[in-house]
Amino acid sequence: MTPASFTPLMRPAADRGRAVTPLPWIHDQTRPRRKTGRALLKTPWTHDAWSVEDVSVHIVPRGRPAFLLLAMTALLEPDGNCSLCPRLADFRESNRRSEPTWRNAPVPSFGGEDAELLVVGLAPGLRGANRTGRPFTGDAAGALLYPTLREFGFARGRYSGDAGDGLRLVGCRITNAVRCVPPRNRPVGSEIRACRPFLASELAALRKVRAIVALGVVAHDAVLDALDIRRKPFPFRHGALRELRDSLLLADSYHCSRYNVNTGRLTETMFRDVFAAVKTWLDGLPDAGRGD
Repeated sequence: MTPASFTPLMRPAADRGRAVTPLPWIHDQTRPRRKTGRALLKTPWTHDAWSVEDVSVHIVPRGRPAFLLLAMTALLEPDGNCSLCPRLADFRESNRRSEPTWRNAPVPSFGGEDAELLVVGLAPGLRGANRTGRPFTGDAAGALLYPTLREFGFARGRYSGDAGDGLRLVGCRITNAVRCVPPRNRPVGSEIRACRPFLASELAALRKVRAIVALGVVAHDAVLDALDIRRKPFPFRHGALRELRDSLLLADSYHCSRYNVNTGRLTETMFRDVFAAVKTWLDGLPDAGRGD
């Protein structure tokens, strides 16, 4: 059984407490004899790049061939030596040799799983999150993001560019569309797709998330793909606020990178206005629309 045997798909589960993601391959013995059905994998099951426990495999007909859906009850996290993207793995090994004290591994999300707001960036910066191990920490992007979050009550403490600065998020979580640092801060399409299961599990397992801020077009598209929502009706536009479904808001902002700020594409006021609008929208939600 090979990856070519299945049509890749990403679709969130009916309840937002479970993530659904494609599996690149699976042992023949887990497949029911019928073309549709359900089989339960023996747990824990381990892939060479990530591991999953308590995984239900759904086989659904979609013409020929069939495809697999995995319904996962826990967040997916990439292995520290993730090999899904050969180019990123090679770059990581090169950085480990040149900078052995840096994290040089996939960067985990930051913030609690009870967050109402999820901020999605592009990928770790080489001398930022890839060094410190915390998203948007140690480079210019964090110097704009974290004070803005603190201004609107989504963070407390002082940001100093170090993961040990004691800063904590309040009702907010930060992740990236791509978990490993890419050369020249530019992940390619195959790398964004390879990381999609991790973003999809974030979106599905964080049951209280009501708003998503996408920093840049790559993050914007990655969110829509992870939610299995067509991109065409929702093109990226800085400052745009769209209610996708079930009172889930998608807000767009240019990325808070040094380049965008220095060129004037993004100003502090423009960035602040996005989070002000999101805060107003969240404050206006009835309690019944805000998760458990």
